[in-house]
Amino acid sequence: MDLSNLQPPEGATTDKTRVGRGEGSGHGKTCGRGMKGQKARSGRDPHPRFEGGQTPIYRRLPKYGFNNPNKDRVAIFNVGRLDEIFDEGDDVDVETLRERDLVSGQFDAIKILGDGELQTALTVRVHRFSDTAREKIEDAGGSVEVIERG
Repeated sequence: MDLSNLQPPEGATTDKTRVGRGEGSGHGKTCGRGMKGQKARSGRDPHPRFEGGQTPIYRRLPKYGFNNPNKDRVAIFNVGRLDEIFDEGDDVDVETLRERDLVSGQFDAIKILGDGELQTALTVRVHRFSDTAREKIEDAGGSVEVIERG
């Protein structure tokens, strides 16, 4: 066996259907397009969303909500989790939070919220703090630094 006598297996190839070549072929007269109507005509079919003149579904369904492209995407993080993860005297910033997979995805700012208790003194540098979070960090002997976005 060599490349000169290769053939596809039996039944792998079929002849192209020749429509419009007589009634005996089974694809004569209307050529499988049915009788009359838009899809029986030559040329292009209507686009997939076209519903035959009926009011389309995207106009029948109610619209609601508003998508603001200019809003800030803020990743939130609670003070109580800082106590579980970081040791006394550690620096907590955007990079360390990302390295430890505590925040992920795309965001414009990180905000520390005040849920939970904090016993460890930490230096926290993020974009925003709630008042209770700022108070709890400072009460534990840590310091708070607000960094600018950039």
